[in-house]
Amino acid sequence: MQTADDATLAYLNLKPDDILDAVESLGFRCDGRFLALNSYENRVYRVGIDNDRPVVTKFYRPQRWSDAAILEEHAFSIELAASDIPIVTPHEQHGATLHHHGAFRFALYPYHGGRAPELDDMTLLRQLGRLIARIHLVGETEVFADRPTLDIASFGYRSHDYLLDNEWIPADLEPAYTSTCALLFEGIERCFELAGSPEPIRLHADFHPGNVLVDRDVVHIVDLDDARMGPAVQDLWMFLSGDRHEQTPQLAELLAGYTEFADFDPRELHLIEALRTLRVMHYAAWLAKRWEDPAFRQAFPWFEDRRYWDEHILALREQAALMLETPLEWQDVDSSGH
Repeated sequence: MQTADDATLAYLNLKPDDILDAVESLGFRCDGRFLALNSYENRVYRVGIDNDRPVVTKFYRPQRWSDAAILEEHAFSIELAASDIPIVTPHEQHGATLHHHGAFRFALYPYHGGRAPELDDMTLLRQLGRLIARIHLVGETEVFADRPTLDIASFGYRSHDYLLDNEWIPADLEPAYTSTCALLFEGIERCFELAGSPEPIRLHADFHPGNVLVDRDVVHIVDLDDARMGPAVQDLWMFLSGDRHEQTPQLAELLAGYTEFADFDPRELHLIEALRTLRVMHYAAWLAKRWEDPAFRQAFPWFEDRRYWDEHILALREQAALMLETPLEWQDVDSSGH
């Protein structure tokens, strides 16, 4: 009987033949070409197909999501696509979207080329705002049964506890880390209260420029792997970049597009820095949890350096200060962008 450790070992040692054999087990004829795509949580490849367009195959990391949670993500993406939202959905082969081959769980997707959006393109930001609103109109009609909620417990306290319990924080920095986190938790709780503790809805939840493909005027949304319940603004704030002066017009365009389709509660703007803080905390714990994966050691060699933890605590302190500031203002713009 295959164990979880067997699946993890096979995943960490995934070989080219494993990739091609898995794809061909579904009836495709590979031409032998494949290219690793930018992904660390899962293993994702573009695979060439004889006399046809290439496909993208995603091999799921063992013990991260249950089969039920993966299928719930697939169903959500298909539900969104049925509402004419340009999201890349998994191929259905033999009546299924999640497939098993040996120790591996995988899915196939159509390949779409494109570039990440430019965040100074205000027309595109408004278009993204419209798309996010349409996602949320679908997302609020049901709840996830097998996927978690983005909250202070899952991204904040658990990240904090994992790093301390597994001795990732240098001993002499622990007092600074714990005292800083205590301030952060107070700030995050305060931000959620000021936001009116919004009702969570189904989200993309990892919606950033890297998960949007722009090819001329065509936009495709990819990678719902982190989909979960959470506040609406989670799918908006990662398209804001630069300082406050730069972010304000970006936010205006996003919300101008968003409110063409859905209402937005401006109190949620109090959550932007709180959600950014949770993401910073979660990211550090994510790296620590994946450190036994050779791909992480190769990609993030600086993670074990003391300098990283000095800078991490400094970044958290900056977030504590930002959560005390007045949130970004929502400046209405008309349909011409003024």
